Amino acid sequence: MTMGAMDRSMNPAPRGTILAVDDEPDILVALEDLFEDEYRVITTSRPAEALALIAAEPDIDVILSDQRMPGLTGDALLAQAREISDAQAILLTGYADISAVVSALNRGGITGYITKPWDPALLRNAVRSAYERHRLARELATERALLRGLLDHSGDAIAFKDTEGRFLRLNARMAERLGAPSAESCLGRTEADLLGDGAGEAEAADRAAIESGAPTETVAASGPEAAPTWNQITRVPIRDPAGAIVHLAVIARDITEQRLLETRLRQADKMQALGTLAGGVAHDFNNLLTAILGSLELALPKVAGDARLSRLMTNAAQAAQRGAALTKRLLTFSHRRDLQARVVDLNAVIRGMDDLLGRSLGGFVQVERDLSDALWPARVDPDQLELAILNLCINGRDAMPEGGVVALSTRNETIRGSTDPNLKDGDYAVIAIRDTGTGIPPEILGRVFEPFFTTKGVGQGTGLGLAMVFGLIQQSGGTIRIDSAVGHGTTVLLYLPRSREAVEATPATQAAPAPAPRRARVLVVDDDPQVRHVTASFLNGFGYDEAEVPSGEAALERLSAERFDIVVADLAMPGMSGLDLAEAVRGRWPSLPFLLVTGHAEAARIPADFSVLEKPFLSADLAARVAALLDPKA
Repeated sequence: MTMGAMDRSMNPAPRGTILAVDDEPDILVALEDLFEDEYRVITTSRPAEALALIAAEPDIDVILSDQRMPGLTGDALLAQAREISDAQAILLTGYADISAVVSALNRGGITGYITKPWDPALLRNAVRSAYERHRLARELATERALLRGLLDHSGDAIAFKDTEGRFLRLNARMAERLGAPSAESCLGRTEADLLGDGAGEAEAADRAAIESGAPTETVAASGPEAAPTWNQITRVPIRDPAGAIVHLAVIARDITEQRLLETRLRQADKMQALGTLAGGVAHDFNNLLTAILGSLELALPKVAGDARLSRLMTNAAQAAQRGAALTKRLLTFSHRRDLQARVVDLNAVIRGMDDLLGRSLGGFVQVERDLSDALWPARVDPDQLELAILNLCINGRDAMPEGGVVALSTRNETIRGSTDPNLKDGDYAVIAIRDTGTGIPPEILGRVFEPFFTTKGVGQGTGLGLAMVFGLIQQSGGTIRIDSAVGHGTTVLLYLPRSREAVEATPATQAAPAPAPRRARVLVVDDDPQVRHVTASFLNGFGYDEAEVPSGEAALERLSAERFDIVVADLAMPGMSGLDLAEAVRGRWPSLPFLLVTGHAEAARIPADFSVLEKPFLSADLAARVAALLDPKA
């Protein structure tokens, strides 16, 4: 017997059944090879056949489905499978299919997704977790049947019925749920006797459970639509010694809080997934902006004699710079970071948001400003403050479905004898954001800053925006007040403590590139040929001798063969990243200066002692950083 055969003989029998669905035979073979040592694996390349297998195979534990398949997409397949099977479902997809993932999550059809190409260990763990969840769910159903006598003392509403739907036994909670004065008054009666026409859905579910012969679980809502009560109702057919179904156990559990929490967490997960996607796109987008801005800057001097062409190219450069600013704000939304507070002119922050507010609020909302000329400065993170103001303005827009006015105003206010524990006595710069919308009801007003609390529909909000605004203002030493009345709009007041320090000037971009402090050879490393060409062209124009390579591996080969005075490398490159290259260079040539260039600095943890330049950059920024690294004492 070979060692391989011995290893297989020592493995336990498959612990469960996996159904793999993919229209590519090679993928199915790969999945079968990955899991056949632990599970029974069924494969099919046709979605229609997969649904037939699911209906015929009640023991399927986990369904692995590709998204893009002819005839039926993966999210649609899994949604149909959910109607006939309790198997755990995992969608195999790529970042390009993120909309399908969001759709599948909204429809409740999947418990997770894995991107292609998958990490074998990650996929194994996901399937193992899904299988365990499925196994535990079935064991729990069995335990309910075995411990039905003890469950009578549970906090759940529990009842036992005969096959005609007549109550044989029930606890007080079930009687209360049925609107009966006592449990005894329900015995021998059906739900139709107690609830009339409102019992039709429950009786149909009872019949279906008895006919299926297996425990079933449904979730039902009752009460007002604005604040429903959710119940998870479990029906367990009970058999006699001969195997015939003679009774039905019904267990109703209030899962309202759990349901609300799951909804909020699902919204947060979707926002996190979209934020991750935005971060991945940002690097490519900033590469494009770097090539555009750099090419325009290089071309502008060559058309100096043509006023019309120069104006057009300048307009294009300004539009690209606005795109870079919007991308930076998008990334700030999708990645948390520590506050970078400084003393700022709050009016200047608000004025600088013109483009952002105009694009975000749309044409039906009019933005008005009334800014105090003598406004006190405050110490705050200006980027985070912009996001807070934008969030509040968007909330105001959402409260005005027919359009209206969002007014931003500022003023100075001195607080004396405050009774608000969050607002200490002192001088404050106040930013007011007022809308003419529907207003906030008093019963909701006190909860608006709670994490995950939202009055918006599913898919329209996470309930995190106002909580993050509140956290920012509190971290800055201030507080928030809200004045709202139904039908009369809402005013949000941001109180920021007055700073006695002077406003810190924003570092100005150099008007002209710094000249090369000395003749030097620069190695430019970037996998994007357009960005690499622009960077090299800038450096050549500064007076440096530049060389270009497309990868970290090629850079190490070039550095081993030739002498260079500095390396300028992109951070995100396939194979060896810029950070890997920087660490390799530091280990072999510790005195060689190294500049990392990146379109998404937060995508990797870059040590503080590495020099970083963010894309898109202008030639003056690049010149200053290279000159400083070549001559640090200058």
